[in-house]
Amino acid sequence: MPAKAKNPAPNQVHPGAVFLNIPYDKDFEPLYLAYIVGLVHWGLVPRATLEISGGTRRLDKIHSLIRSCRYSIHDLSRVELDGTVQPTPRFNMPFELGMAVAWELAPENSHTWFVFEAVQYRLLRSLSDLNGTDPYIHGNEVIGVFGGLCNAFIRPGAQPTPEQMMRTYIAISFALPEILKETGAVSPYEARAFQTLVFAARAAMDHHQQ
Repeated sequence: MPAKAKNPAPNQVHPGAVFLNIPYDKDFEPLYLAYIVGLVHWGLVPRATLEISGGTRRLDKIHSLIRSCRYSIHDLSRVELDGTVQPTPRFNMPFELGMAVAWELAPENSHTWFVFEAVQYRLLRSLSDLNGTDPYIHGNEVIGVFGGLCNAFIRPGAQPTPEQMMRTYIAISFALPEILKETGAVSPYEARAFQTLVFAARAAMDHHQQ
């Protein structure tokens, strides 16, 4: 299991860092917490565009962030049109997946990406260029995310279980209102809240393993 570590510096590939490409909306919050908890249980370091500040062009920063991560997870479960007056598809997730795929194909690179979805076989219609790639289907369920992560990062030796992850997830869910209050965040999709959630997930995991 990879050792826990701090966030890597820009352009420095960290073997335990995982770029988390997910939608940032209210309904997705349970799965957002599940990804954080699950990755922490695998000894990995979640990274996200939430950490990106102003200054340099955002696209350049996203590219740099992906390059600094050994892995990336791309959740395409929000491919449907949004509920606005002028319904619009959400292209950020597949766009960032394309960036990760291009980076994986670069010479002397070892990046590995995984696709997660909610509905079986929908990827064949929504992104047919990925035919032959088997997405991990979570069914919009927290336990489905845990199961997908266990299959994606399976390796020899002792491994975390979905049951262990669920205990940490419950603790973090209860702690979320206080975390938002302490960080002054309106939602968990803010940089400081994200970092605090990662820290709290590690602390809760360690507490349950004592």
